Amino acid sequence: MSKNFDLSSNPLDIQTIQEIDNLDFTIMQKHHIRILAHCLQILKIINIENSFADENKNSLREWCDNQSKKFNDKKFSDLFYHQLESTSIKLSNFSKKIGKNIEDLEIDDLILLVQES
Repeated sequence: MSKNFDLSSNPLDIQTIQEIDNLDFTIMQKHHIRILAHCLQILKIINIENSFADENKNSLREWCDNQSKKFNDKKFSDLFYHQLESTSIKLSNFSKKIGKNIEDLEIDDLILLVQES
């Protein structure tokens, strides 16, 4: 792990990361679950900040723009936004399929999603 890695900036807690690492999955499947979990936590943070009142893409765009200010990189914001938007759609469709709200998804749900992929 890099000395510059800031655990406080990672929306995934160490327990979740270890739980994913301990799965009997391929490295690619574990990576996919970590990415989904990371994006899900970001979406939950955004929704918490917006009190679940504004589920439009503007809050996601605004959040990405705010993150990119740290790097002074508009391209980062655009790329990050498109990745989160795509993952948001994937998670939203999956949550509807299993009868949950997106904010109620848990790691076991993400594992199921990856297994179905």
